[in-house]
Amino acid sequence: MSVDYAKTLSLFALALIAAVFLSLALGSVPVPLTSLFKPEMRGLLALRAGRVLLTVSAGASLAVVGAILQGLLKNPLADPYVLGISSGSGLGAVIAIMLGFNISVLGDISIPLSAFIFGLCSIVFVYFLSKKGSRVGAEDLLLSGVIVTSMLSGVIMYIVSATEREGLHSALWWLLGNTQVYDLRLLSVVSAVSLSGMIVSIMMARHLNIMSIGEEEAITMGLDVEKIKALFFIVSSIMTAVVVSVCGMIGFVGLIVPHIVRKITGPDHRKLIPASALCGSVYLVLCDIAARRLAYPMELPIGIITAICGGPFFILLLKRSKVPD
Repeated sequence: MSVDYAKTLSLFALALIAAVFLSLALGSVPVPLTSLFKPEMRGLLALRAGRVLLTVSAGASLAVVGAILQGLLKNPLADPYVLGISSGSGLGAVIAIMLGFNISVLGDISIPLSAFIFGLCSIVFVYFLSKKGSRVGAEDLLLSGVIVTSMLSGVIMYIVSATEREGLHSALWWLLGNTQVYDLRLLSVVSAVSLSGMIVSIMMARHLNIMSIGEEEAITMGLDVEKIKALFFIVSSIMTAVVVSVCGMIGFVGLIVPHIVRKITGPDHRKLIPASALCGSVYLVLCDIAARRLAYPMELPIGIITAICGGPFFILLLKRSKVPD
């Protein structure tokens, strides 16, 4: 590890620690940290700590998946939602909300469970739709993902527009993203999957570097391209499906964060993935603070904040990329 890269990771880590303590202190009602850690405030601290941990895990997962897909598909516009997972999970959540599954079947986990199952089904459908023989091409994968996303988004819009007032607010709130969590089982699952996915991605980063050059070059270097591609595809899909099933659709994190980090660390995925995880966590924690404080006492869906911050920034990146060096 070079000295400069170690300094970069240290700065990101310090920024994450500062953002976490800021989020704990501000919340929906500001509470000084000296008071928050007193025994009588233990319940509030646990509630805020759970939300912060979920936000950190979701931000890291989305940023890492964005870095993986941009390298694997060799497309700078690839993000965790390009393969149809979000629309599949969204359809599952909307169906669960409209049918009242959260009340009658499995309680609080029924909506995330339905979203996760539908998300995985959609990604399996995209995978086999893009498969030609034993090969899955990057362009076919992207095209299939876009088609499935459009189809499922249309179904979601139809269900939402045709529904009665009851359940409409819950469905829209879920679709716009939120990081509130009241079930420790969900928090544990998201954190465990996020950490496991990052470890696998870091261990396989060298293969991703070779794949980023080109599939032909990777084959000549002795890599089993289809097997490695399938592994990254599975890891990315599971990480995204778990995050979306609990947090809803939070856009732009996986699209923008890897772009920013790549300009700092360079394209080497052994450096890019860990730095993206830290930077993604910082970004989403700050967006979560803004979601709770900007329209106080009302809380905004976090997906609105990430879209407002991310959209203009991404346009700026596109404009600057057109200027020759």
